[in-house]
Amino acid sequence: MDITFLLNGETVALTGVSPTTTLLDWLREDRGLTGTKEGCNEGDCGACTVMVTDADGIRALNACILFLPQLHGKALRTVEGVGTADDGLHPVQQAMIDHHGSQCGFCTPGFVMSMVAAHACGATDHDTRLAGNLCRCTGYAPIIRAARAAEPAPVPGWVDRDRSFLLPEISRGEGAARGAEPPCHGALPRSADDLAEIYAAHPDATLVAGATDVGLWVTKQLHDLDPVIFLGGCDDLKRIDITADRVRFGAMVDMNRMGAALAGLHPSYAEMIRRYASVQVRHAATVGGNIANGSPIGDNPPALIALGASLHLRRGDARRDLPLEDYFLDYGKQDRQPGEFVEAVSFPRQPDRLKCYKLSKRFDQDISAVCGCFCIAVEDGTVREARIAFGGMAGIPKRATAVEAALRGRPWGADTIAAALPAFGADFTPLSDMRASAAYRLDGARAMLERYFAEDRGETTNVLEVGS
Repeated sequence: MDITFLLNGETVALTGVSPTTTLLDWLREDRGLTGTKEGCNEGDCGACTVMVTDADGIRALNACILFLPQLHGKALRTVEGVGTADDGLHPVQQAMIDHHGSQCGFCTPGFVMSMVAAHACGATDHDTRLAGNLCRCTGYAPIIRAARAAEPAPVPGWVDRDRSFLLPEISRGEGAARGAEPPCHGALPRSADDLAEIYAAHPDATLVAGATDVGLWVTKQLHDLDPVIFLGGCDDLKRIDITADRVRFGAMVDMNRMGAALAGLHPSYAEMIRRYASVQVRHAATVGGNIANGSPIGDNPPALIALGASLHLRRGDARRDLPLEDYFLDYGKQDRQPGEFVEAVSFPRQPDRLKCYKLSKRFDQDISAVCGCFCIAVEDGTVREARIAFGGMAGIPKRATAVEAALRGRPWGADTIAAALPAFGADFTPLSDMRASAAYRLDGARAMLERYFAEDRGETTNVLEVGS
């Protein structure tokens, strides 16, 4: 593949790039830019964080699970490029020195890049912005102090120069950027129509949205993904449409944008998204990718199923819609035909009765042991409708139909909740694994229903506080 991007202010043009070369490997092995560190090599530790700027904005991303073709037409900054000869150290770098934010230094470049990206955006939610960066030496207090100290400093001029970088041929979708001609080792379609044409011709290709899951197929499982189709250029799949009747997310909407859009509609869902991995991963991960891979522990499907979502699929010019819960057939098996891709997901606009509960060993950036989402409508003290869905309780995201039936048409009260709890055993036979035992999962799911009822009555619950 032939790609062009901006690296620390200089244009880089590469030919014959392997579609699955990671940015981390290329920076360290080909460019000698070893400030970007390899820690976990799976997007968990943040040591490889870089800053990427494009038409969608400024983002901190994990270089270890970012493939080189995903940078086509973008501006990239590594830790070597945030301080300049003219301007000196970046304010964040100076603040890290002044506040003793580094000890062994291995994690420091990643912290700096997360803070530089936040500084460029004017973001001050430092605990959230740094949740994807791990430090085991200094501790977070001096690092947070450094981030706060850098807040009022002016943004360096190179940030605006990176924003202005745009290749005309990329914006028109011409030449090698599209890459549709066979053999299709790697393609960069510029729209859903392009994608439909290319994927129909190469249904054996691997679709790469954000690569937060697929990246690990390469770095951990050593898979050969050839041919590969990268979806990042399909801007029409990044649309969010909110009308009086319906909410629709294009498949390429990333999780940070999705969370922001949901904050005013279903705040519990948006709060769960804040715990969905890290800022770096959420900048890359997409709602379509999270659904399409069919994981039984993906956090989006339970929430969307509880909202009554529909999945919109496309194969060539043919489109079809189906209830999201019907997409998941069995573990590792989904209702998606060769050459067919997820175009969007949508759900009815509705009063907010949704609560999402994520049970995991760590609060931030952890895979769910159980994810439970509840949408229960109550009228005149009686349960009119109930939609309840779980991840982590079966081989697929699954509705709790027996629990729903035990609630529907009953008085909304403690007796009804207590009577419904045994129905969880009829709905689910969870497995025991490294994240939780089967008994713990069932107990946790039952407790989530009780928590939903308690919160609906106005009681305050907070998993971050322990009281007697």
